Order: sequence, then C-alpha cells, then structure tokens
Amino acid sequence: MGTFEVFEPNHPEFDQTETDNKQHNFIFNRENLAQYREYLTAGVDIVSQTIQDKSKPFSGVTPHELAEKFAAVDLDTPLSSLTDTLDELKELYLNDAVYFHHPKYVGHLNCPVAYPSLLAEQILTAVNSSVDTWDQSAGGTLIEQSLIDWSIKQIGMGKNADGIFTSGGTQSNLMAMLLARDALVERLKPGYSTKERGLPEEAKRFRIFTSQASHFSVQKSAALLGLGYDAVVSVETDDLFKMDAEQLHQKVLHAIENGFIPMAVVATAGTTDFGSIDPLNAIADICSYYNTWFHVDAAYGCGLLASPTRREKLNGIERADSVTVDYHKSFLQPVSCSAFFANNKKHLEVVTHHADYLNPLCAKQEGTPNLVNKSLQTTRRFDALKMWLTLRIMGKDQIGQIFDEVCALARDVSKVFVQDRDIEVIHEPELSTLVFRFNPGPKLSLPESDLDHINVYIRREIFRTGEAVISATKVDGKRFLKFTLLNPTTELHHIEDVLGMIKHFGYQCIDSLKTSNVSASI
Repeated sequence: MGTFEVFEPNHPEFDQTETDNKQHNFIFNRENLAQYREYLTAGVDIVSQTIQDKSKPFSGVTPHELAEKFAAVDLDTPLSSLTDTLDELKELYLNDAVYFHHPKYVGHLNCPVAYPSLLAEQILTAVNSSVDTWDQSAGGTLIEQSLIDWSIKQIGMGKNADGIFTSGGTQSNLMAMLLARDALVERLKPGYSTKERGLPEEAKRFRIFTSQASHFSVQKSAALLGLGYDAVVSVETDDLFKMDAEQLHQKVLHAIENGFIPMAVVATAGTTDFGSIDPLNAIADICSYYNTWFHVDAAYGCGLLASPTRREKLNGIERADSVTVDYHKSFLQPVSCSAFFANNKKHLEVVTHHADYLNPLCAKQEGTPNLVNKSLQTTRRFDALKMWLTLRIMGKDQIGQIFDEVCALARDVSKVFVQDRDIEVIHEPELSTLVFRFNPGPKLSLPESDLDHINVYIRREIFRTGEAVISATKVDGKRFLKFTLLNPTTELHHIEDVLGMIKHFGYQCIDSLKTSNVSASI
C-alpha cells in the first residue's frame, strides 16, 4: 500500500502563494480570525446603534422611495472599505427595516427574538454545518434529533414518533399532506409506489378537509401534490371561528356517499387571523372513525406546549398523525426555525432517497444518522442550534411564561376595545390575536363600503407614519384590522397609543368623505 505525506504550512515545499493572496483575506479560517472579530464587532456595533436610535417600528418609506436609493448601486464594483459598506447597508436597509422588537409592532406573526438564539446564529453561520448528513454535521445531527425528541415529548406523541426541522409551516404542512396521501395510497393499493409510478387513478377522488379559517398552505399543498385545489373541502366554523366538528362529520359523510375518499383532516391550533384552536379531540374522534389522517397545524399555537397555565388548550394534539410547529412564531426564535412531526416514523420514509455520494443505503444499515433521510431538503442550516441554546439558557418555563403574557395582554386589549364605542370587536382572543375594525356605529350609520374604505385608509396611514405597524384581514367580505401580540414588552399604554392613531385617522377619513360628499367604495 502506498504512503502519502502531509505538508505543514512551514514545510519548504508548501506553496505560500495562495495563502498570501489578498483575496483569501475574506475567507473564514484560523489565519483570518482578526478579520472575523473585526467584521462581527462592526456588525454588532451598527445593529446596536440602529436599535438604540429607533423610536418607532418603521420609517414609513414607500416602495418607490426606497427603490430610488438602489438606482446607483453597482454590484460589479465593491466599495472601498467595510465602513463604507456598512454605511450603505444602513441607508438601503437598516434605516427602513421593519423592527419586530418594537412594542408598537403588532402586525403579523413575527416575534421578537431571544438573545441565546442570536448567539446561536453567530455560531451556526460561522461553522456552517449542513445537517443533512452526519459527515457534514456530527454533533449538530444529535442536537437536532434531541430537540425533535424533546418536542415529541411536549406534544405527547408516542415512542415511535419522529420529526425533522423545516423551513416553516408551509413546508411542514406540505410534508403532512404528502405523508397522508401516500399512506392512503398504501392502504388502498398495497405495494403501489407513488415514487415510481406517480398518482394512481383513485387520487382524483382524494379529499382533504380543513376549516374556512385554516392556512392557505393546505390548498397550496394539494396543488403541489397533484390533487388540485378542488381536493380541499372547506368546513364551516362556529361563532368562535373554530372548525365545526358536526359540519366536518357531515362533509366527510357526504363526500363518501358521493364516491370521494377522505385523505386527511387538517385541524388548526391557532389560526392566523383569530388564534382559534379547533376542537382537537372531537376531530380526532371523527378521523379515527373514518380511518383518516389527522394533521394538526400548530404553527402559531405551539407556544402553548411550553405554557405553565394554558397547555390544556392543546389537549388532543397527541392523537394527531402529524403536527406542524413553528418555533419562530411562539418560541422567540429568528426565522427560520420550524419542525414537522409524524406519530409513526415509518411514514417519513416517503421522502427518503438514497444517493451514493450522500446517504447510501449502507450508511443506514450501519446505523449512521443521516437526517436527509426524512427531509424534503438536502442542504439544510443548523437552525436547531437556536432552539437548543434558548432552552439551555432560558429554559422552557420562561418561554412559556412569555407566551402566557402576550395571551393575557390580548384579553386585556379586547376588554378595552369592547368598551370603546368606536371599535367593533368580533371575537374574544384565544391566543394573542385580536380582529376588530373602526366603526363609529349608530351615531353615523356608515354604509359597509365606507367602513371598508375607512379601515383600509387607517392601516395605510398608520404604516406611512411608521409610528406603529398593524395588519388587516377580511371577514365575510368586510375589511377588518388585526393586532398580533407576541412581544412581552408591549404594554396596554402602547396599545392605547395605537388606538388613538386608529381613531385619529378614522375620523380624518370620515371628514374627507363628508367633504367630497360621496361614499367611497372599494
């Protein structure tokens, strides 16, 4: 057998030409650690200064105004210094970013982030592990698997469950529908492989049931899986915007009577608009009776898994065949940090493909834990480290207490709004969202078209000031405003300030309508 010699840097035959090349000064390695510290310190400084200077969550810049600043940027020509580059970044991005940490950001499902997760981002980005295979990540693989096992325990799934970190709820829901589809095909046609032969003829009759308030990714998944939007059956919600279990039962029965095949029921534990939690146990009973896949989309409501006082709201989730969790919504994690869980790990084999260069079958037979075997993605960031460090430094209880705080705040805000004659509230918060609209009511008797126009105007003008960020939605075709409360530093006085802005712009718009002497319609 031949031998080989390793040349150390001080060996006379070691060529220093490339290591002396100035271009290599930008490569992260042990020779350039001084630059590493310089760059990270500069980054920390500019972010710290920006956050220190921010008095509101947004600048109010319009897309057109910001786009004009990019006109002179020549990406073919680098800037002369790190200082110049960061100054440009501040001008093009940081000055006009939307800041979720601000207490008057009450817009979308974006949480402020915990410091342990920022530390993790620094570490995982520098090391740059790819957790698809053991030989690219080593301990990273075991950290992710440990978090999967921990989350399974919180959900209450059995010892045969498993999961994988994903890019977000949309990918997790897609995986759920993929597993449900192939599980049904296997039951109907034992031995049939959709991987090899594509969809069987019966797939035209597959149906997915989900509530009117569920996430659009259910429809998107149906389309991507070759089933089409028509495969999704919308189930009515009750007065609390939860899936009506009796209506679900009737829809499933009606589908069967008309020759369709129930493939899955998607329950939502925390709808995007209302934070409503579907009746999980009742839905689980129906799925069990009809032998149908039961998926729980808990992308938002997963924060209850850590709650010391509200965990019972998720009772029944342990009966699911699969579950979606977004740590970057309710666990104070940066985007992206999400996961998908299956109650029977065998179903995850649907996404397994053995490539000789990456995860050969022999590696599995030897017991090498290659996470790519259960993932839609190949190259994958070590996002699990963010959740790992957060748990090791903060602990589960502190995370859960923060989620409890924002849920309690939503209840307090609802009570204030219900007492306000200018505000119409249409539900009582179950988690931390509140849907409402500006509606001066009987004293003005405004037509619906005007109310729609006014509430659109309110949101747009508040966003333009940058003093606060709120979101909006439609309910029964009517325009509503929405608060999503995920920041524990947001207090009632911040909300009262935003309420003042809502009223100011609401009455400003009314005055404008009176002046124009026409009713606005959109």
